[in-house]
Amino acid sequence: MAAAAQMEELTSGASGRIIPVFKNLRRTLPTNDSLRRSLIFIQSIILWFLLILSRNRHPPPHAVPSTASKRRREEEDTLRRRALAESLSMVDETGDGTSQCRWSTSLFFGVKGNALFVRSWFPVTGEMKGIILIIHGLNEHSGRYADFARQLNSCNFAMYAMDWTGHGGSDGLHGYVPSLDHVVADTGAFLEKIKLENPGIPCFLFGHSTGGAVVLKAASYPHIEQMLEGIILTSPALRVKPAHPIVGAVAPFFSLIVPKYQFKGANKRGIPVSRDPAALVAKYSDPLVYTGPMRVRTGHEILRISSSLLRKFKSVTVPFFVLHGTADTVTDPLASQDLYNEAASQFKDIKLYEGFLHDLLFEPEREEIGRDIIGWMEKRLSAGNLENVNSQW
Repeated sequence: MAAAAQMEELTSGASGRIIPVFKNLRRTLPTNDSLRRSLIFIQSIILWFLLILSRNRHPPPHAVPSTASKRRREEEDTLRRRALAESLSMVDETGDGTSQCRWSTSLFFGVKGNALFVRSWFPVTGEMKGIILIIHGLNEHSGRYADFARQLNSCNFAMYAMDWTGHGGSDGLHGYVPSLDHVVADTGAFLEKIKLENPGIPCFLFGHSTGGAVVLKAASYPHIEQMLEGIILTSPALRVKPAHPIVGAVAPFFSLIVPKYQFKGANKRGIPVSRDPAALVAKYSDPLVYTGPMRVRTGHEILRISSSLLRKFKSVTVPFFVLHGTADTVTDPLASQDLYNEAASQFKDIKLYEGFLHDLLFEPEREEIGRDIIGWMEKRLSAGNLENVNSQW
């Protein structure tokens, strides 16, 4: 009996190693000395971070800004960004001074009462086929999608685009996202507003990068999924890893105590996201694009939503089209492939673009990619009409 117990083994699902259960039980338990060393190591890491933070966050007393002055500066920055957002021209006029679309800007108040900057583009002629709501990626803004909006309008699709909190012309500290769950809730609330204002018009959600993660999570809620014909994801942030395991381990702690701190180790300013040099210059010289180091809470929120979605691929049922460049170094194209392989959706498609980078709608082949997206929406609408006809019979 003892011999049998001594030989019993279990396989570790995480590593594939064989772990004796009884024979080496004493060796698998941590000793007091190893626990003490681990605690000293963790404390050292925390003290090291706090030392760095104190150097950056505690200038001489006469230079310490009050909470009120910080808030005032944030409000002034928001107003400056909103004025910049309002000043952007969103149409190409023809030679006679007319435009092929009508566009407007507005403010939508999110679930926390914060003002979110919204743009819309509607075709001026023809019957509208559908409406697409754009949720942009981290650090960018809705105005960058004007060219895509014009392409959509030319095919009789309307487009809305909403700046998240802390982005573009919306309220909040630039580049700071206190909760991506709030962005998900804002997306659902604004989609509901679109449906109320445009009854009977099919709606799609589009998300790029971290916006793709937001859209996928939003569509996991039944009350949001039922408002949609489908979702489009470009370069979605579905398997995001921290630069170092220690960063992932301490991120939850520091996101609570110093959420707005700019973590320079996560700074990827100027990273190649397009093979078009002009697109890169336009992005990184745009004053509405945040190019500073990532803020601690923002980074933690991205890790959190990515980890959550990764565990739920099999429960995805919404119709979707995922597009990814195989040379993307910002988000993982293999994660998009896994989503496609594992999702339970009956209507799903994927397209991987060989050698393309992260910002697909700003690659030299952007017109082709736009046509692929429009073609998928038209295919989805045709399939939906056929389903309705069959259900009537």
